[in-house]
Amino acid sequence: MQITRKFACAASLAALLLTLGGASAQEKLKIGTEGAYPPFNTVTADGKLAGFDVDIANALCAQMKVECELVAQDWDGIIPALQGGKFDAIVASMTITDERKQQVDFTDKYYTTPLALIAPKDSALTSAEPDALKGKTVGAQASTTQSIYAEDHYAKAGAEVKLYPTQDEAVADLTNGRLDAVVADKFVLVDWIKTTGQDCCKMIGDLKGTDSLTGIAVRKGDPLREKLNAAIDAIVKDGTYAKINAKYFDFDIYGAQD
Repeated sequence: MQITRKFACAASLAALLLTLGGASAQEKLKIGTEGAYPPFNTVTADGKLAGFDVDIANALCAQMKVECELVAQDWDGIIPALQGGKFDAIVASMTITDERKQQVDFTDKYYTTPLALIAPKDSALTSAEPDALKGKTVGAQASTTQSIYAEDHYAKAGAEVKLYPTQDEAVADLTNGRLDAVVADKFVLVDWIKTTGQDCCKMIGDLKGTDSLTGIAVRKGDPLREKLNAAIDAIVKDGTYAKINAKYFDFDIYGAQD
């Protein structure tokens, strides 16, 4: 009987240790981001990930009382990397689309974004309407809502559309005279023109009907989605979100759309 009790105690202790070990493992959350989409995510000179997405990810981890580990991942492979378990969530300015919903689950929005068009300062372009780009060459980052828009609207109107692995490569070709225009997230373009592109380019205009929601992607059926939703709601209500917003933008990017 004594031996049986000893085995029972040992089994209970082992189960407790496993439980504690599992809890510890869950206290670290791996977040994937691109690192090539300033001001939302970028890599600093000393090799660290930074930007609005990174600050939001860290704020959400702090709200959930978990350790946050940021992982850089090329955009084209970011959803497969999530599905393969390289990280637990994607905080990388990913627009919520029906096509992506077939592969991942999304949280509620953490900002609202329209698309816009920029061109060189000496461009005769005055409109972002598709017909105005007929015969022009338009650049966009591949596998994004902007690339879909460019192919569905500008290409069909007679423009040549060139797609790039990163946003930086698209604007570099615009700066070097290889493109007539670039379509991208308006907030990214506003920041770029304010800094790097202020002597090169100008904003042509917003693209009508392109306001969309940006969310955090998690694996299908992952309960982490609801935890992140609660954390997003909390940082919006307690002012943390507004402080991060003000660090990068002089206007509200959360938006009123639900």
